[in-house]
Amino acid sequence: MKQLLYFFLIAAFGVAFAQEASNSYDLKVAVTRAGDRFQVNASYEVPITVCEAFAFITDYEGIKSLPGIVDSKVLSRSGNKVKVARLLEERILFIPFEMRSELEYTELPNRALLFEQISGDTKYYKGSWRLLPEKDFTTFKYDAQIEPNSLVPSAVIEFFIKNIMRRQFESMAELASQRKSTQKTACK
Repeated sequence: MKQLLYFFLIAAFGVAFAQEASNSYDLKVAVTRAGDRFQVNASYEVPITVCEAFAFITDYEGIKSLPGIVDSKVLSRSGNKVKVARLLEERILFIPFEMRSELEYTELPNRALLFEQISGDTKYYKGSWRLLPEKDFTTFKYDAQIEPNSLVPSAVIEFFIKNIMRRQFESMAELASQRKSTQKTACK
């Protein structure tokens, strides 16, 4: 059960489900199954510049205000590579579950953020964030493959992914929009 929950939370960078639009951020999430792995695709729009968007997705320690993220700490930086340790917690039926992971990010300034799990509670987690600038907003595009370390049936996993991940992406879009003024400093 712990691995199942970890699978849902790690994608907090997020992941997805049947295409849907939501609120002013035009949130879309799709989740498909490919063997033992799930392919997650999500996108949302925020009225910020691409520089502000990149500052947001690379604020590895500042994401602790998102639901489910207890701790996120930069372990090392070398060039455009960053290693981050994360502790996630979610409650299912009032029972808390903690999941740990270590991720390596490759930063491509103002374009993309590639990531891969080095160690953690899922068998496989790898993907990317792409930033697509428009005139008045930036589209955040998330793509990832996740293989849970769980014996829970895939239908149950997919149900939880759809519900938990939608909430995570909505929270991320809202937080990115709220942080707009503080991110402008990093882009000057």
